[in-house]
Formats: sequence, structure tokens, C-alpha cells
Amino acid sequence: MLRLMIVDDHPVVREGLRGMLESDPRVTVVGEAASGDEAVVRARELAPDVILMDLRMPGGDGVAAIPRILADRPESRVIVLTTYETDQDIVRAVEAGAAGYLLKDTSRADLLAAVVSASRGETVLSPSVATRLVSRMRAPAAESLSPRETEVLSLVARGLTNAEIGRALFISETTVKTHLLRVFGKLGVSDRTAAVTTAIDLGLLIR
Repeated sequence: MLRLMIVDDHPVVREGLRGMLESDPRVTVVGEAASGDEAVVRARELAPDVILMDLRMPGGDGVAAIPRILADRPESRVIVLTTYETDQDIVRAVEAGAAGYLLKDTSRADLLAAVVSASRGETVLSPSVATRLVSRMRAPAAESLSPRETEVLSLVARGLTNAEIGRALFISETTVKTHLLRVFGKLGVSDRTAAVTTAIDLGLLIR
């Protein structure tokens, strides 16, 4: 029987997933956790085959917990189950070692199929997530932002004006505008808001 652990900070979600998945004779839920940090400890104790991991939780980020779990139990398979599907979130999860990335609107049948497939070592992705990854791979890679360009854009993300950025970095307002124009060109955007959003989605800027 497949041993499953559920990690989510909402008790109602955990209870719903448990009821949904344990109705299948192939699956037994061996335990739950409410944070990434707790998941690391519980995975060590319970030795699950598959872990359904929420992405963002107070008390320990789900993605940060994945490599810690796999260091202890490389045979476990972690599937991120979340409402978030930004490029940055998906790439972070995959790079951390997740075997899959599913959205919480996934049907019971598809979720069960994904859990079973992951236990066999297969990668499982929601269709929309797979589409985003394929599009990202096909798109020309954005030029890397220089450290100074990243610094300027991070201050834009915090809501500072060009003049305020110039004072904070001890550069002229004209220089700030020049850096932003280069950023716009590299990211293929035409305004400050789009630059920030695109840089976050591409993982060039942390929210």
C-alpha cells in the first residue's frame, strides 16, 4: 500500500485530502503536518512514499523543506499541491527536487493518478503548469540583469520614484532612467510595473 503524508497549514484542507485519497484502497495516509519544518520531522518519523506539500505556509516554507526531506529520505517523492502557478514558484519547486506540481483544483481522479505515478518515479504536472514550463523553455532566455539593474528594479518594486532611487544609490536620476531603459529592453517590457512583474516571474527578482 502506498504511504502518503499531507502537508498543509489548513486543517480543513488536510481533512478533505485525507478523506478523498484514503477512499482508494491503494493509499493510506500515514500522517499530516502543518508546516515545512514539521514536515521534515514527520517525514523522518513516518517514512512516506509520497508527500503532498503546500507551497506557502507560516512556520516553514514548503519548497525550502523539500531538499531537507530528500536529504533524509531520497526515496520519498514530494508533490507540490498549491493554488500558485507563477514561473518563479514552479521553477523553485522543481529545482528543490519536487517530483510534481499540481494545483488545488485538480480532480480526485487526477490527484490519485498523480500520487501513484509519483510513487513510481514519474514526474507529474498540472496541464497549465506543463504549458508554462514548455513556453518558458521555448521562449528566448531573458538577458541577465546586472547587479546594479537588479538593485534599481528592486527599489522600483518597493515603490520608490526615480529621484528617490537616485538618492538611495547615490547616482543621478538620469542614471536611474538609463538603468531602467536597459532593464525594459532586456525584459521586453515598456513600463515599470511590467518590468517588476516579469522579473519576478522569471526569478530575476524575489518578491
